[in-house]
Amino acid sequence: MREVAIFRNNLFRISEPFVAQQAQPLQRYKPFYVGRMRFGPPPAGAESVAVEDLGRWRWPYIGWQMISRDPRSLARLMAAHRPALIHAHFGVDGVYALPLARRLKIPLVTTFHGFDATLSTLGFLRSPAWVNYPLFRHQLAKHGDLFLCDSEFLRARVLAMGFPEARTRLHYIGVDCGQIQVRDPSEETATVLQVGRLVDVKGTEYLIRGFALLAKKHPAVQLVSIGDGPLRGALEDLAKSLGIAERIQFLGARPHADVLSWMRRSAMLVLPSVRTHDGRTEGFGVVMAEAAATGLPVIGSRSGGIPEGIVDGRSGFLVPERDPAALASRMDDLLCDPELRRRMGIQARALVEQKFDIRRQTETLEGHYDAVLADAR
Repeated sequence: MREVAIFRNNLFRISEPFVAQQAQPLQRYKPFYVGRMRFGPPPAGAESVAVEDLGRWRWPYIGWQMISRDPRSLARLMAAHRPALIHAHFGVDGVYALPLARRLKIPLVTTFHGFDATLSTLGFLRSPAWVNYPLFRHQLAKHGDLFLCDSEFLRARVLAMGFPEARTRLHYIGVDCGQIQVRDPSEETATVLQVGRLVDVKGTEYLIRGFALLAKKHPAVQLVSIGDGPLRGALEDLAKSLGIAERIQFLGARPHADVLSWMRRSAMLVLPSVRTHDGRTEGFGVVMAEAAATGLPVIGSRSGGIPEGIVDGRSGFLVPERDPAALASRMDDLLCDPELRRRMGIQARALVEQKFDIRRQTETLEGHYDAVLADAR
């Protein structure tokens, strides 16, 4: 079985379970994980190497690798492996994986997930960890072997950045419809669920303002927010100022199993994402596909790739960005009509099985790997 090196500078972040979820189901390729630092454990039975493994010298090597993109430390750590190709997640990481792929003389596949195709150049230049991306993005476009995009929206943005059309493909993130079973109606509670980091692009402020309108009509409804981030304090203060702090639970980051459990007991998932002042936009939002697989209707904003995962009026609702009143109206529609929630949940599950099932997406991904290796030969 051929090996594929799954490259992410910051490995195993709790907010990025989708990286391993796309790699672990591979059938004809064996994944192992490569990066700069680990922020959690690898999947059970999986191997990983990281620059931090260099012990007492790790911080100079980490700093040098971040600044220079020098692949030598990672190549040395990977000496026991013979990957057929590298698959980098996020365009930023593709820029760092490119020198490694060229040193090992193997192809490079890069997946774009969102901010890497939407954030302004100035936004990247403000971060030391991202500054190399706009400086070397043209090299990635020229020498990378394949570019996968989580949505048609992202593919259009990647093409607009100058990436070659012939090597830039749509590839939706897969959802395990075997593992995620449709919930029983008896599990449902009067809970509105949001899952996502507490940052501007997720639009949590507008959900809280919309929930304040909803709470006046529905005294039993609660809002559960799963995720953490720099805006948490400000959002908690907003909830207090609106008099609904006791109706909102900010649970912070939670393991993937906890997220799925909350999906089973909620009445709906809401994705109120927005385009930020620096251009950052939601690429797709795998959480909405997971919720749909559970049979949970989803309300999402017409932002980025979100409309590609919701059939408006059938599997959920789409609303304008930054519109608390529209969010409140659609949440009210769902809370007031259990039969509507049931019908939308059925349609949502059918949509996921048709477009996002992990088995089909894994087969397609391995087909992309095969084609890249055939071209390399």
